[in-house]
Amino acid sequence: MSVLAPQPRRPQPFAKGLVAVALTALLLMASLAGLIGFGPAPALALNDAQAEVVEVWRLVNQSYVDPARLEAVQWRRLRQKTLEKPIESSEQAYVAIEAMLAPIGDPYTRLLRPADYGALRSNTRGTVSGVGLQLALRGEGPGERRRIVVIAPLDGSPAAEAGIASGTEVLSIDGRSAITMGLEATAARLRGEPGSEVLISLRQAGGSAEREVRLKRRQVDLQPVRHRRLLEGRHRLGYLRITQFSEAVPQLVREAIEDLNGGDGGPAVEALILDLRNNSGGLVSAGVAVADELLDGGAIVETEDRGGIASLQQANPGRLFAGPMLTLVNGGTASASEILAGALQDGGRSPLAGSRTFGKGLIQTLLSLGDGSGLAVTVARYLTPAGHDIQNLGIAPDQPLDPPEPLDPGGDGDGWLGQASRLLVARLEGPDPAGSAPEARADQLAAA
Repeated sequence: MSVLAPQPRRPQPFAKGLVAVALTALLLMASLAGLIGFGPAPALALNDAQAEVVEVWRLVNQSYVDPARLEAVQWRRLRQKTLEKPIESSEQAYVAIEAMLAPIGDPYTRLLRPADYGALRSNTRGTVSGVGLQLALRGEGPGERRRIVVIAPLDGSPAAEAGIASGTEVLSIDGRSAITMGLEATAARLRGEPGSEVLISLRQAGGSAEREVRLKRRQVDLQPVRHRRLLEGRHRLGYLRITQFSEAVPQLVREAIEDLNGGDGGPAVEALILDLRNNSGGLVSAGVAVADELLDGGAIVETEDRGGIASLQQANPGRLFAGPMLTLVNGGTASASEILAGALQDGGRSPLAGSRTFGKGLIQTLLSLGDGSGLAVTVARYLTPAGHDIQNLGIAPDQPLDPPEPLDPGGDGDGWLGQASRLLVARLEGPDPAGSAPEARADQLAAA
């Protein structure tokens, strides 16, 4: 997951999982509520560790998207109970904060210990040292089994080379239960010094057999944007793959499309395949900026804050590429990439092909706690322009593609890319090269 370099106490939008929302108004309202609704601070002096616990409580209290949920878990009582325990060190503070946040039941509202927070920020620099797995917590609904699953392996990573696919359940790391450790601790144990090894126990999605794989950690180049030309029959197509949304991605996309339009001296392409498979998200602002470049006006995304106030993000007139498009998605397409996919689909700009997306419709903000740790808080939810809430549901593709799903998107033997190329050529040669009407897509979604 990638974020902008955070400022202390200043929210920075991101997604893992994460749109730039009207947080100024949100935090202003929350601050006023804090002034008039909670009374003076306790008279007892707090040590630094206790003060950090109280600060985390305050930040969640004023920002969390669902105040009713906080009330249901007796949020004020949780603070009192937490402070009754000995909290003298940073480690005790971290344990206390994690225990305090757990009853909320939101895996995206969480403490990031210094190592995790540093790793999260380092993603914006384009590399990560580890095995290259992007993870998520699943099974939050009633009666569901909680499990940690792979959203996607990073391209060119040890995990991708080992054939670890989206949806695979991570059972243990070096013999320690993943679900017992939790999402962040599991991800942290997968990172480490280049050259060191880690033993991972896995279960394939939908299967029962377990397998172990030993991977050697290394620096993984995120390479968030890649492009090239494809020749399908007599037609020249552009291929643009975005693997995550970091700060540099909007500019990299502009440069890639300029190349495909002939700016690199090569021939201009007739149509464009946008590949968002295994893109687990990142900076929501980056995803929105790319949508703005591909849409000629119209809605990109609607967000709703804790007050129920809706905010609609609109695209500006004009777009970088005017030809037909087709967008590839799969179960690893999540968060900011779902915002982009939903905007393109609902706006009639590009049909989606592949399989249903991951389903992360919540937006977090990242706050620095000043001791090297950070706090992620869910501050808003989002809907696609047509009003679809995708949380835990995902987005259904207009055109499901034939299995098997390729393990290496965009690589040799990518059957889905071949299918997408043929579908796009059929549109170029058909009566309606601009694509299906929004009404037709809505019927297909309703039947899916």
